[in-house]
Amino acid sequence: MQPHPNVRAVQDALTAAGTLDGAGEPSTVRLLPDAVHTAAAAAEALGVEVGQIANSLIFDADDAPLLVLTSGAHRVDTAGLAASIGVTRLRRATPDFVRTHTGQPIGGVAPLGHPRALRTLVDTALAAYPEIWAAGGVPQAVFPTTYTELLRVTAGTPAEVA
Repeated sequence: MQPHPNVRAVQDALTAAGTLDGAGEPSTVRLLPDAVHTAAAAAEALGVEVGQIANSLIFDADDAPLLVLTSGAHRVDTAGLAASIGVTRLRRATPDFVRTHTGQPIGGVAPLGHPRALRTLVDTALAAYPEIWAAGGVPQAVFPTTYTELLRVTAGTPAEVA
């Protein structure tokens, strides 16, 4: 069976970037038996702490997409984050906005594999874990990596987002 085009795009991006997992091996997208739409569901399916899940959240930042990769252990402080990055309006994006800018559905948005590079902030809380897990382009796909790798492959900026 051929993988979903989004999963293929994410795996291709991981491979092209030479992305590594916590053991120093190439990151590989894994398909779970069921969709995992929340950090808690993903953590349970993987047998890891909820804080190890890197939620990929797309925000509408003054009409521009902003990808925030946040630890599944907490929520983004949108007012504080807006002030820290100098935008006047920061709000959760609509499903159409997300799909337009990532090509991926909410619940499966990966940190990479998008049609164009997105401005990305990476939650510093993720640095506490030797391995983190992120979505792989569809709600049942995930891949392992590290905080350092996530910063590198997304050209992300470390940020306190909670």
